[in-house]
Amino acid sequence: MIVTIDGGVASGKSAVGKRVAEKLGLPFIDSGLMYRAITRLAMQRGIDPRDAAAVTRLAESTQLRIDGERVWADGQELTEGIYDADYADALPIISAIPGVRKALVEEQRRMGESGVVMAGRDIGTVVFPGADHKFFLVASLEEKVRRRAVQYERRGERVDGEAMRKEVELRDRVDSERPVAPLRPAEDALIIDTDHLDVDQVVDRIVGHVQART
Repeated sequence: MIVTIDGGVASGKSAVGKRVAEKLGLPFIDSGLMYRAITRLAMQRGIDPRDAAAVTRLAESTQLRIDGERVWADGQELTEGIYDADYADALPIISAIPGVRKALVEEQRRMGESGVVMAGRDIGTVVFPGADHKFFLVASLEEKVRRRAVQYERRGERVDGEAMRKEVELRDRVDSERPVAPLRPAEDALIIDTDHLDVDQVVDRIVGHVQART
């Protein structure tokens, strides 16, 4: 069984996806970790995020492995600091490079071919368009900013409310307007407004939907 959970920044897809996978007895993959890993490697190696050819070569030649919330690149664990704000500006640039997306989509398909709950931005539309169950999570800008601030605070990072708002707006705009695999719900996805729902409520809604149709 393949279950896709897509949504914009801070829509709750990763937290929800992890718990849905546990309840359904499936592995969980947060595809965003793959883009973060490539971004971090590019920055570490001094590769300009706008050098599409160089970043694409990096994505094509790097062996990624994901286990829950942990990620490795060529055997090196990159989990600690993977969400650092230092990579915030480069991430949407690298994520929009067609060659990078092509390389990572191929890897995502390989990882999930035996059954998976996968969260991302284009999983139901591009990675697994024939998935058994598709969901798309939405939330208001205010709620996304609140959630993002909580994420930063939990990691002990300073929170600048206005900067956070601009970051969320920019990321969603870039993801929605990119020419390759833009952020949008699949035509057959169930859209869930998460503004007034906690994680458990969203999980229960998704699991109930899947079980009723399995």
